[in-house]
Amino acid sequence: MRSDPADYEFLAPASLRETLEVLAEQPKQWLPIAGGTDVMVQFAAGTLGARKLLSIWNLPELRRIEVQPHEITIGAGCTYTDLRGHEIVAREFSLLAHAASWTGSIANQNRGTLGGNIVNASPAADSLPALLAYDAELILISARGERRVLCRDFHTGYKKMNLAADELIRTICLARKYSGYVAYARKVGARNAQAISKVCIAALGRVENGMVADVRIALGSVAPVPIRLSETERILLGKPLDNATIAQARKTAVGETKPIDDIRSTARYRAAVVSNLVGEFLERLAREGAGDE
Repeated sequence: MRSDPADYEFLAPASLRETLEVLAEQPKQWLPIAGGTDVMVQFAAGTLGARKLLSIWNLPELRRIEVQPHEITIGAGCTYTDLRGHEIVAREFSLLAHAASWTGSIANQNRGTLGGNIVNASPAADSLPALLAYDAELILISARGERRVLCRDFHTGYKKMNLAADELIRTICLARKYSGYVAYARKVGARNAQAISKVCIAALGRVENGMVADVRIALGSVAPVPIRLSETERILLGKPLDNATIAQARKTAVGETKPIDDIRSTARYRAAVVSNLVGEFLERLAREGAGDE
């Protein structure tokens, strides 16, 4: 049954400061919403439990992408379209640009925001493996002040976050240090777009003198939260990318995941896809990384 708009209260503060004041006064009463691409699905289905909606859409403080010499900062209110159209994001953070292109339809990309994708806390969120691979930091803000949290420490469990009731994500910070890395991103789903992934991967690597100098592999849809394959990364560092190393990495990667059976796929299929994607990435790294030496 569709929700009745008369049952809801909607407030749209004019500034970030006013928004934080509302959350400080009633921290558990208001649900912040930006583009509304997830909230409105619940509203249309009659399953939206929150009754007081606080719009943070188009707050100028959350819609900036700023480029510094060593870092790029992305406002949490930036849309996927904003990310796709930004020259530095496309050139230096291709994993994030790819994820933005996969997320929903063009209409959804015009409304959906990076911060919204993070706080929706879905294990299948397209942007999160990319942010994990880039070691992103989140700046959280409230009327009490601000704090930085590593993206890998933000999601603490299924739909659980290191975010207080009076806090918002203000900014996503990415270090500009991945020049010369081989990047690899894949989304396995029923379709390339407008589909929730069965498995998605975002990976980066660098080879020096025939050995793996750095590697970062992140996956979505294979655990309660998106994950970095820390043990797989560990066994790859300092190793040549020969057949034995790649085979060991594929096996280790599957062991680090906890896939489930659900409406989109089976645990067995997801495990096989993880092995194949990790192998494909490492083969590309061996081929393209060696060419950079």
